[in-house]
Amino acid sequence: MRRGIATVCLSGTLEDKLTAAAAAGFDGVEIFENDLIVSTSSPAEVRRRCDDLGLSVDLYQPFRDFEAVPPPVFEANLRRAERKFDVMEQLGADTVLVCSSVSPDAVDDDDLAAEQLHALGVRAAERGMRVAYEALAWGRFVDTYDHSWRIVRRAGHPAVGLCLDSFHVLSRGSDLALIRTIPGEKIFFLQLADAPRLHMDVLQWSRHHRLFPGQGAFDLTAFVGHVLATGYGGPLSLEVFNDVFRQADPGRAAVDAMRSLLGLEESLGEPAIAAPELTGHAFTELAVDGETGPQLAAALTAMGFAHTGQHRSKPVQLWTQGAARVLLNETGGRAEISALAVESADPARSAQRAESFHAPVLPREHRADEADLSAVAAPDGTAVFFCRDGWLADFTPTGAPATSAGLAGTDHVSLTQPFDNFDEAALFYRTVLGLHPEMPTEFAAPFGLIRSRAVTNPSNTVRIALNVALLRRGDWAPGVPDPQHIAFTSDDVLASAKAMHAAGAPLLEIPANYYDDLDARLAPPPDLLAALREYSVLYDRDEDGEFLHFYTEVLGSRVFFEVVQRIGGYRGYGAANAPVRMAAHRRLRLSRQR
Repeated sequence: MRRGIATVCLSGTLEDKLTAAAAAGFDGVEIFENDLIVSTSSPAEVRRRCDDLGLSVDLYQPFRDFEAVPPPVFEANLRRAERKFDVMEQLGADTVLVCSSVSPDAVDDDDLAAEQLHALGVRAAERGMRVAYEALAWGRFVDTYDHSWRIVRRAGHPAVGLCLDSFHVLSRGSDLALIRTIPGEKIFFLQLADAPRLHMDVLQWSRHHRLFPGQGAFDLTAFVGHVLATGYGGPLSLEVFNDVFRQADPGRAAVDAMRSLLGLEESLGEPAIAAPELTGHAFTELAVDGETGPQLAAALTAMGFAHTGQHRSKPVQLWTQGAARVLLNETGGRAEISALAVESADPARSAQRAESFHAPVLPREHRADEADLSAVAAPDGTAVFFCRDGWLADFTPTGAPATSAGLAGTDHVSLTQPFDNFDEAALFYRTVLGLHPEMPTEFAAPFGLIRSRAVTNPSNTVRIALNVALLRRGDWAPGVPDPQHIAFTSDDVLASAKAMHAAGAPLLEIPANYYDDLDARLAPPPDLLAALREYSVLYDRDEDGEFLHFYTEVLGSRVFFEVVQRIGGYRGYGAANAPVRMAAHRRLRLSRQR
């Protein structure tokens, strides 16, 4: 299948957009009229530029408010159409997108609309062109695809067909099965966009909140499956209006767009390098310097970790407790998560899949006798390693005695994303690693609204929580900037908390008000409530199970640790308790600044 993208999806000048689309591997583009109008390049020059880049111009759009209008308006519209056909001829575009009218001049008359579209089809055919009629979800009289199809059938001209846009179809909740009744040759163009489920004016929803496939809540696999079943043979083309994308680096956004199409094609059964099974977290690496390194080492020691290995050629320490592994990389850093590693059944194949989904492979130096670990860069710059056996042999044992506070492994890694890259990150982990995005959650934090979305493997042995501050503005940001943390598992979180308290671990103190409210809301048994209060352990419960967890203080400027215990089928992350933790971290910082 050919892949296309509308220039409206990307930021920059038309020249910027074309360069980005070609670099990301797209076959063709839809030229959005406004992009051409503001360009200093003539239509003929744009065509030559597309030819040089290997791009076809698949669609010129949009042509608005054409049909079902009085004769004087219709004559003016035909003149306008001829001028646009002139432009298309120079661009090398053979299809124009005609949107259903929102004009106050239009009348509710399907026969008139069909008659006028037929006349436009005659004019288009004389120029070797086609008219793709699209029902806008907010069209004045035509706002569903089945209605637009009835008009196209009445128009009865070979040069008049349909444009199906997933947003306009799915936002209206139309019956997708009816798509299969449309002859494939009458579907002239297919536009794709995802979106979150929002209850708002459909025009505003469309203009500001569209997403690339796989980033929202629409079932694009089913939608495209119905379209392909008709015999449609045109491109899969993205048309996404999004305020963030239209301000982002066009090269990066185009790669994100291509990755979304590759993921969609895979869901439709197109051959792809299958994602190897991931079985767990191999390690999490923290970049530290001369000041933060000892601070992290002391905290890990008090939490029951032991410095069990030293890398043979790099300044990297291995700290272990059970199957929980933390690397301290002393190459310099303010204490931040610089890498995470997942255990893969086939690391080489995981790396090949990552490359096929346009994930940048990171250069990595290693000695001949050291493990050759493949790594790719996540959107926020975190390195993602694929591991199996052998990498631990790169560490010389220190002989440090094993200690324990009851930690067994890594439950999840939590990463705060830049606002502009939150949806990109979720798509990255879904497509590149084959993880499944869970439903996003939002909560009111002390300093703004936070959105969180986890991605997991089927067995929940790999969990990555992605977070973003939605509305942070101005210079006053008293919360921890871009916090990150590693959550470890314990079979008895209260025993772990007791042991760490005794060892002097820098654990976060939770205020008494929280436990008074917890007693009122969930009424845990009195002895459990007393233990939770004593050791500053937080608690959550849902219909599937219980969740007990506690935190350390922030170490450095943004990193901290969490210890969790999941009881029963609890799958969440204690989001209701996150504001409590955030306020406690802030209070501690203030007390140390005095």
